[in-house]
Amino acid sequence: MPETQTPLNGRRFVLFLYAAIVLIAGALGFILGEVVDMGAAPRLFFLVPLPPTGVGFAVYGVGTVAVALGLPLSLVAVVSRRDDG
Repeated sequence: MPETQTPLNGRRFVLFLYAAIVLIAGALGFILGEVVDMGAAPRLFFLVPLPPTGVGFAVYGVGTVAVALGLPLSLVAVVSRRDDG
């Protein structure tokens, strides 16, 4: 039975979900940075100091979640392509 292609299946769905999760992490970082006094400034990857503001925590959230999800997702994509061909 052939599978029908819809705009949100397969790899497109995974990329959409990845982008949505990264955007949510950025939004939550911005909200938390603006509303809650976090005390210490965040450090992106323990190296890059960021300001303790909403923008700083948004950048921290986006960068951390993008890398933490993007690396395993990229590995799965590479393995999947090698397995297909």
